[in-house]
This record gives sequence, C-alpha cells and structure tokens, in this order.
Amino acid sequence: MSAEEKRIVWDAVGERLFETGVRNGVLYPRDVTGAYTGGVGWNGLTAVTESPSGAEPTPLWADDTKYLVLMSVEEFGGTIEAYTYPDEFISCDGSAELVEGVYVGQQPRRTFGLSYRTVLGNDVQLNEFGYKLHLIYGCVASPSEKAYSTINDSPEAISFSWELTTTPIPVTNHRPTASITIDSTKVEASALAALEEILYGKDPTSVGGTDGVAPRLPLPDEVASILAAG
Repeated sequence: MSAEEKRIVWDAVGERLFETGVRNGVLYPRDVTGAYTGGVGWNGLTAVTESPSGAEPTPLWADDTKYLVLMSVEEFGGTIEAYTYPDEFISCDGSAELVEGVYVGQQPRRTFGLSYRTVLGNDVQLNEFGYKLHLIYGCVASPSEKAYSTINDSPEAISFSWELTTTPIPVTNHRPTASITIDSTKVEASALAALEEILYGKDPTSVGGTDGVAPRLPLPDEVASILAAG
C-alpha cells in the first residue's frame, strides 16, 4: 500500500509535536559592507515574539461579483525581551560611547541580525526530540520603555523589551525574506553542524583542527548551500 492509499491517523505515537522555549541567542551587528559579523552571545534572553504583518486581502469586483483578491506584501517584525544585553547591542539601541563607560542616546540605530533556538518536542522524546534554528536579518530596534523601580520585599529584575522591524534581503528563486527557520529533525546533522560552526564560531584549540572560526550570520543563499551539501 502506497503512502497515498493509507488512512489518516491522528495523534500517532511520536507525532504529537510541540514547540517551546528560547535559547542560544546570538547578536550579529551588520558592518559597513552589509555582512553580519562579530557575533556575540545574548545572555539573559527571555522571549522572542515573531509578529508578521501585512498579507492582507484586497478584493476586486467586476460584473457584480468578486473578480479576484490581491494580497498585500507581508512584513516581518517582532519583539525581543531580556534581562540584559551585550555591549555590542548598545549601538543598535541608539546609543554611542562618548568616552569609555559614558554613553549618549538618540543616535543612529545600527542594523543587526539575530539567531536563536526553540525546542521541538514530541510525546516520546519530549524536549530531546530536536530543535528549530531561527535566523533573522535586517533588524532595527525601536526605542523601548525602561521602568526603574525601588527594591522592596518582592524584588524583580528589570526586563528590557525592544520592538523590531526588518528589511528583507534577496534569496535566489524566491522573494526577499527577513527570516529563515531550520528544523533539526529534517536536515542532515553534519550540514547543520557546519552551519552552527559558522553561527557560533569555533575555538582555534578545539578538536578537529587549529583554525578558528569567527561567528557570523550567513546570508540565505549561503545557508541553503551549506545545508544542501549535506
């Protein structure tokens, strides 16, 4: 019996999937050449909310009936929440260092990229089933509110939040995009490891060679090439 002839089965063992968590955040400030280099770990990352917008229908009418529906362009935006942020994000948040340790606000906001993981689980392996790797390009952070309050008998750490807007970048044979999602359960493990070595970097003293790799965010065509090689 072919796959097309099989009866549909709902909630089969091992197919009850869920997604949770956010971890391994990395910030990639964009340099003057447009490349996303100098990746740094984002400690204290608590949430990333993806908020696409657009893709709204506009119906056209003719001969007293609906003729067709045009869709507006979809845009990618989001929100980052964290207890802290790397020093490299300061320029992305509209500040500049006047002298060492002194910062001025209301400065141009640097464009950046972002990568992070979410856990992909199922009913058998739970959180060990796999993960999704999210790559975001062309981000600009909007000014955010920072609420400072007194320490009391119920102390809380300040939680920072930034709204993101993005500018899509070219992808061969597809429309420009600002986001890529990679499912670890559906790509070759060795190819994914090669991609993560680029994303997270490689210490010169690590096993497998003496050449270090500086963390950077590869563009979509390079990501496709790396994963296709697997």
